[in-house]
Amino acid sequence: MARVKQTPRHARETQEKKKRRNKPGTVALREIRKLQKTFKLIIPYAPFVRVVREITNQVSSLVTRWTPGALISLQEAAEDCLVRMFEAGWLCALHAKRVTLMKKDIELTRRLTGIGRPW
Repeated sequence: MARVKQTPRHARETQEKKKRRNKPGTVALREIRKLQKTFKLIIPYAPFVRVVREITNQVSSLVTRWTPGALISLQEAAEDCLVRMFEAGWLCALHAKRVTLMKKDIELTRRLTGIGRPW
């Protein structure tokens, strides 16, 4: 009869409790695919409304009320603008032979597209 090597008890317990891990980036790609399939807005509604009201109060004290439809359309436009900016920034990162989106890519994108200029 062949001899079987016995493993210590604590080693067997740790092997059983070991969780399965995904490779780096797998979960991120899964989340991207999930968000691309949905059509709901990514920015939460309540914080966005607070920011809009805060900016409105800074710019004009006459406008105090917003209709829900106007806020939703403003949020859709803001998210569309952000998505386009991130897509262009991603292209800048790829052009620089990188796969990580950096601050300088977004700055270059804003400079080339004219987003955020004071004039």
